Amino acid sequence: MADLRLTRRAALGLLAAPALARAQGADVWPSRSIRLVVPFGPGGPTDVMARVIAPGLSSALGRPVVVENRPGASGNVGIAHAARSAPDGYTLLVTSTGFVVNPTLFRNPGYDIARDFAPITELGASPNTILTKSDSGIMSVADLVARAKATPGGLNIANPGLGSTPHLTAELLRLRTGIELVQVTHQSAAQAVQAVLAGTTPIGVAALPPAHALIKAGTLRALAITGEQRWHDLPDLPTMVELGYDGFVSETFQGLLAPAGTPQAILDRCAQVAIALLNEAETRNRLLGAGFTLNAHGPEGLASRIAREVPLWRDVIEKAGIPRE
Repeated sequence: MADLRLTRRAALGLLAAPALARAQGADVWPSRSIRLVVPFGPGGPTDVMARVIAPGLSSALGRPVVVENRPGASGNVGIAHAARSAPDGYTLLVTSTGFVVNPTLFRNPGYDIARDFAPITELGASPNTILTKSDSGIMSVADLVARAKATPGGLNIANPGLGSTPHLTAELLRLRTGIELVQVTHQSAAQAVQAVLAGTTPIGVAALPPAHALIKAGTLRALAITGEQRWHDLPDLPTMVELGYDGFVSETFQGLLAPAGTPQAILDRCAQVAIALLNEAETRNRLLGAGFTLNAHGPEGLASRIAREVPLWRDVIEKAGIPRE
């Protein structure tokens, strides 16, 4: 009988061990460096966001926080990599609106929004801008429309990736104006902006952060911004709504997520630290100066944004007739 009781105790101990290990792991987290996976190339808005917050997260958590770029397939490569990572708090995902767009654009993006991730917090958002080189002769959206109508086959327009909000913003521009545009897709916002800067494509659309400094310097000309209101330090740049395009508002948002199954204590700690960091004046000023608005709304705020934007962009994709990959 004593042997049977011992066997039962041993079995119960084996059953309890994984839960105990998880709890202890959450208690001591973090004990080593943390990766922020960015599913896009360097220089784009999501990369900028990750690199601004990484030092503050590192300082608060007492461990190195390293940004790891894993671009490819419009973000699917990096997002799927994060989804398959161990749910131990040492791999987090900083992603953009492509996260909610890709399940509509791709038959198999490699991840499931609801099943594979736990939201931590929305980080920020930025309006998109319609860009041209300063010496292009295109001075306004009206000039762009006229140039496109006079160009056989339409104008080439640079975007930072299939399914990105700049790509979809260009599709909205095509639908709303009736012009022909030829989408030229790049691996990152930095590459798309460089294509416009080099004159490889006459126009482009990008989120504000990678273009902001070049617009301020006068190297690039922004024709319009797609926010609900004008940007604070670009007061002469009109919104698309002001130009007569009712409802023409689009943003690229960034969010922080963890692989599903990450212990709740770790998720709570990540949210607490990230929200506190975004509310610090220095961080807020840096991100605002880079072209972001900040949205430190926690896991519920990010979950709500995801739920809102999946059908919003699905509708745009269907109306634009973009085929599934």
